[in-house]
Amino acid sequence: MVGSKQDKGPVEAKAQPQIIPRSEHNISRKQFSPNAIKVLYRLKDGGYDAYLVGGCIRDILLGIEPKDFDVVTNATPEEIKRLFRNCRLIGRRFRLAHIVFGREVIEVATMRGHHISANGDGDPTSKASEQGQLLRDNVYGTIEEDAQRRDFSINALYYSVKDFGVRDFAGGIEAIKARRIELIGDPETRYREDPVRMLRAVRFATKLDMEIAPATLSPISELSPLLGNIPPARLFEETLKLFLNGKAEANFLMLRELGLFKELFPSLEEILEREESEFERRFVQQMFANTDARINGNKKVTPAFIYAALLWFPLRSRAAHLQQQGISEYDAFMQAISQVLSENAQRVAVPKRFTLGARDIWHIQQRLDRRSGQRAYRLSLQPKFKASYDFLLLRVESGETDQQALADWWTEYLKQDVSGQKDMVKNLGQKDRPKRRYRNKPRRKPKQDT
Repeated sequence: MVGSKQDKGPVEAKAQPQIIPRSEHNISRKQFSPNAIKVLYRLKDGGYDAYLVGGCIRDILLGIEPKDFDVVTNATPEEIKRLFRNCRLIGRRFRLAHIVFGREVIEVATMRGHHISANGDGDPTSKASEQGQLLRDNVYGTIEEDAQRRDFSINALYYSVKDFGVRDFAGGIEAIKARRIELIGDPETRYREDPVRMLRAVRFATKLDMEIAPATLSPISELSPLLGNIPPARLFEETLKLFLNGKAEANFLMLRELGLFKELFPSLEEILEREESEFERRFVQQMFANTDARINGNKKVTPAFIYAALLWFPLRSRAAHLQQQGISEYDAFMQAISQVLSENAQRVAVPKRFTLGARDIWHIQQRLDRRSGQRAYRLSLQPKFKASYDFLLLRVESGETDQQALADWWTEYLKQDVSGQKDMVKNLGQKDRPKRRYRNKPRRKPKQDT
């Protein structure tokens, strides 16, 4: 996915777009969401210009069924809200309108302008950090300016219901044919404006089976530390897109190659970089391969499982370190969980509903070998038991052979009926049975002579 062809240099958006008429492209209104078409026509009837833009146009041209439909218009957010009763305004960095149709949401953005005015003064509605990152960007402009503000050339494609033509401002059609990911404008400047574009470049390259153009690729490794300036909550959303799109394994490998993964999960990357960490590398890569297989097979995947796997080795390393300081095994494990989750939240803020799930998976790993009496039955009723069992299988699949017998026992246990499960528990070795406890009987007071 890494670019190797001769570089054309930075791509610039054109003031006058190439217009592809309806007769020369394969896009039909039937391929769009009916609700997106409703939004376009209501904006048009209200006297505004409106276009479908970005990913939905790109995907149709690539023969992929689009999932999201984004609209851009010259109407301001307040004007959009007056046209649609089912509209809510969101966002601080850039104001957006969400038009809600039941479970479907059509995102409508006002055309963006340049955040620096013609005389070089900063616009009061725009704000950038010392590193060049845009912190507030409510600057509105024309469609030509909006195209220049788009990230990649393949996303600067606009479809209009006025003439059903496609407007190409940055050679997006050519990039799609060449299967090339290229930033619009100077790559270093664009990455500094929004470092998340580095993650998006990786995601588009793997998702669309494209190469990253050399000019777009070359600054990434050097600028990867800029991801530290991104809010952890936003990075969580971006990692979900990377890990839950059916290309998680390819994304993981490319993120590591470009030095981006260490900015997201530094404690894990520190372990993976060691020469002796072959098992750890195989474990994480196998987890992502299994995740891809489930998603591509239309099976459910919980983010709790992914983050439990990504933080498993930092957790074990921290727990071992605490034990060396004289802390008991149980207390060391509990303290390590809190420390690892707290440190990870400084980079990627995983919501509590998923960290609780990860905690359950980790706790059950410690209890899987305690199967006597009613323990196995009660453990199998835990909400996160199935995920924990899959976690155990992943450990064995990756090479943790000392857990093979335990995994085989649980596999057979889950196949049995209640009677068979009871027999399996009875047949466990003596060492797995709980020790019988005897109470010290209180001494009887001697009877007094009467």
